[in-house]
Amino acid sequence: MFTALTIVVALGILGWGFNRARPYGKIGILAWLQSVVLMAPWILFFGLFAAGIYLNLAGMLLLFVISTGAYIWIGRQLRAEGQDFLAKRAAAKVAIESALSNSETETSPAPVPQPADSVSIPDEDLQTIKGIFGVDTFFLTETIPYQDGAVFRGNLRGEPEPTLAKLTGSLTAQLGDRYRLFLIENQDEKPVVVVLPSKNDPKPLNLTQTLLSIVLFLATIAASLETGGILLGFDFYSSPERYREVLPFSLGILSVLLAHELGHWLAAKRYQVRVNLPFFIPTWQIGSFGAITRFASLLPNRTALFDIAVAGPIAGGLVALGMLITGLLLSHEGAGFKVPTQFFEGSILVGTLARVIMGTAVQQSIVEVNPLVVLGWIGLVVTAINVMPAGQLDGGRIVQAIYGRQIAGRATIATIVILGLASLVNPLALYWAIVIVVLQRNPERPSLNELSEPDDARAAIGLVVLFLMVMILLPLTPSLAGRLGIGG
Repeated sequence: MFTALTIVVALGILGWGFNRARPYGKIGILAWLQSVVLMAPWILFFGLFAAGIYLNLAGMLLLFVISTGAYIWIGRQLRAEGQDFLAKRAAAKVAIESALSNSETETSPAPVPQPADSVSIPDEDLQTIKGIFGVDTFFLTETIPYQDGAVFRGNLRGEPEPTLAKLTGSLTAQLGDRYRLFLIENQDEKPVVVVLPSKNDPKPLNLTQTLLSIVLFLATIAASLETGGILLGFDFYSSPERYREVLPFSLGILSVLLAHELGHWLAAKRYQVRVNLPFFIPTWQIGSFGAITRFASLLPNRTALFDIAVAGPIAGGLVALGMLITGLLLSHEGAGFKVPTQFFEGSILVGTLARVIMGTAVQQSIVEVNPLVVLGWIGLVVTAINVMPAGQLDGGRIVQAIYGRQIAGRATIATIVILGLASLVNPLALYWAIVIVVLQRNPERPSLNELSEPDDARAAIGLVVLFLMVMILLPLTPSLAGRLGIGG
């Protein structure tokens, strides 16, 4: 039932995406098709499983090869259509802006000056900031105090990215590096400009925070060693001389965590965004629940937010998935690590992959597997927990980057509610609900350009990542596991 429900949800998402893409004509349909070809292998794979048809590893790889080829071909068609569309749009825009500029110069009154008494920005600076706006960039109509800066309401005249670049260049030329200019949507979904002092920029960690980050990392190493002992059936800290036995497990868990953080760091470096040291969350059960990473500088746009947020789960997830598949391929009788068949029922993705690769071996009550299977499963769980669509977790940032802050806020509330209900069965869910609530107390600075959305290819990748998160965390019911041939 869970698999069928997941397929229905996936099809519903694709249907919603089609309705959203249809108004954009051929470009929109091509972008939607990219989402389809990315999700199709997973929908087909789990749909066939629900029907009792099992694909082997070669069949799975063939599906992904076909999907990748179709994705690349559609991407080429999309870029070709996009170039034609932008050329036509640019020509029309030049004509319209020229007419608007002439008309407003002759007939439009100057913007009504706003009282600056309650605005924290010094009056001289405020008048300079107002002077950077114009009829070809942002036509100013109202100034509103906001925190240590101000919100400027008006009409956006150009495309967000070039307009932001022009306004920021003018602001820097006039006032140096003293202020930051943001282009965002207000509650009415209308573009506004926000200017804040640069002293409010995100800050690097102070000494105390840096020491805390180091201590938490050392605690995570200690926890991963204890996790290895638990998996082997003994308490490591009661028998530290057996460190050689637990060390491979500890290194395996740490490799997933470090690959995750390296993914964030490399993506951030590409956009010249600084990230602080991560705060790992150690736990005895699986070594760590992942890490919380805060930005130490402003992000240029939502595309950068998406790329940085998704790079961590992809990097760590690929390492964990590689461990899992390699371990399943190396598993055989006498592999030396015995797990109950319920182990494979803990995750739809892990259970189905085990059934595909190991075949009838998973029908036994006790299954002998390579230790990499356990490490891969732990790594996937850690990755999936961090992809939950809430707060400042990677999943929350992915949703925010694709759909904006309002939908991200609703997704956070929905996730907290679901975790609250799940805590009736698993107390760990309540722990994560509390973590998310605490993280929401300190909202992150918006990107400099919050108006421009990531392209549809990124939106499709985000949906696939969220879909796989559900497949990892959602368990198989005993009845479905029996239908799939898992267990006796």
